[in-house]
Amino acid sequence: MSRAEQVRYYALSLVLPLVLMGAVTYGMGLLVVGVPQPGDVALSKGLASIRTPPWNTLTDYGTSLSDTPYVVAFTAVAAIVFRLVLKRWLESVFLIAAVWGQSLLFLATTEPVGRSRPPVPHLDPAPPTSSFPSGHVSAAVAFYCGMALVLSTHVRGRAPRVAIWAVGVAAPLIVAFSRLYRGMHFFTDVTWGLLLGVFCVVVAARSILRRSPDHP
Repeated sequence: MSRAEQVRYYALSLVLPLVLMGAVTYGMGLLVVGVPQPGDVALSKGLASIRTPPWNTLTDYGTSLSDTPYVVAFTAVAAIVFRLVLKRWLESVFLIAAVWGQSLLFLATTEPVGRSRPPVPHLDPAPPTSSFPSGHVSAAVAFYCGMALVLSTHVRGRAPRVAIWAVGVAAPLIVAFSRLYRGMHFFTDVTWGLLLGVFCVVVAARSILRRSPDHP
């Protein structure tokens, strides 16, 4: 496949879907900002009212699973390990594309949407971005589910694959609950973060792992 054909392939299979998802995310953000969400507010206040020191500590660890420095470092290490062990760049490029794809979509949409964070005490410092969508959650899905997808395709046996995916799915859900509990996001924020992360993993997998121009 020629260089021009490769550029066209990735533009259509990877870049275009991400751009469209960015537009959809922006539109959804405007919708949740413009339409009252009493259920969101009630859930955030309800969780804040039942906080306890043990759960405060546990959710502090839970949200740290997807802190930006950790995700960046974990992604870099995983990409290097995949390259050295598998002797190719395919899986490394996939993981980087999934993680950085969701990051770019988050950064492109969160500031223009400008949703305020829940009206409850925040247990974490609020970053200079809006509440929608949850970048912590989308990053957790992209990294942990992306890792699960790569690892599960290189192990034999149903039990190891189930165990890998159990961790890959549990980690983003823990992050989502932690962000809700700690008053950093509304339910719709973490829900869209989950969808955004899944979308980036699926698009990157179809473009790079399953439909690579070098591996038709």
